[in-house]
Amino acid sequence: MRKVLGRTLFIVLLVVIGIFFALPMAWLVVAPFDANPTMAVKWPEWTLGNFQRLAENPYALGSIGNSLIIAIGTMLITVLLATIASYALSRVRIPGRDGLLYGMLLLSSIVTGTAAMVPTFQLMNAINLINTHTGVMLVLAGGLLPTVVFILKDFMDSVPKSYEESARLYGAKPYQILSHVVVPVARPGIAFVAIWTIVQVWGNFLVPFLLLRDPTTQPAAVMMYTFYTESGQADLRLISAFSLIFALPVILIYFFVNRKFGFRFYGGIKS
Repeated sequence: MRKVLGRTLFIVLLVVIGIFFALPMAWLVVAPFDANPTMAVKWPEWTLGNFQRLAENPYALGSIGNSLIIAIGTMLITVLLATIASYALSRVRIPGRDGLLYGMLLLSSIVTGTAAMVPTFQLMNAINLINTHTGVMLVLAGGLLPTVVFILKDFMDSVPKSYEESARLYGAKPYQILSHVVVPVARPGIAFVAIWTIVQVWGNFLVPFLLLRDPTTQPAAVMMYTFYTESGQADLRLISAFSLIFALPVILIYFFVNRKFGFRFYGGIKS
């Protein structure tokens, strides 16, 4: 009886947790097509008018494009620099290497975007990168780099050094070894950090809100903040429709990567 009761309680707990996570997803799917959406999940009064109202907003759909530019640009900067840095830390023996990695990771967790808000704004203002996507990309990439380097180093460590030695015998230069030998073997790890970076940047609100003042340059996470009525109440028609469109790119990326890699990142090959 005790085993049966324990299993029953465990199943009930899983069901409750599943419902807890499923309700927001159900609202995200149903509310955009409801003529009068509320915070409750209910059978909708089917309409496409919410999307029509969203299309009439001069900045809404353009903000999705801004989010793509910022997310992809930050991902490219982060992955490129992290790949080079993690490979160097993996192959070059320097005193205090592991302490440096853990220190970078610890400081990136302690000094959050909120804590560094004022100096970040002053720095971007001093180099004339306020109200530019480049400034946002650099700030976001700087915050993500320590974690990405820490993750990628494990993948670089798992690449057999015999591969590189064979390439050197054939006259390959260092950048050729990195691009043609190391990167293909560590590709699952690079794909993982690339998608992780996009997900982290996609919903980031603070940095774009701080650095971007022109509505035509603001990403979707900031644009959603403006969907309020004159009395200060949230316009659920616009928010629900925009939330669905905002979530679609990340969902599509997930299915694409899951089909290609299956998220089975084992960390390379052992020599």
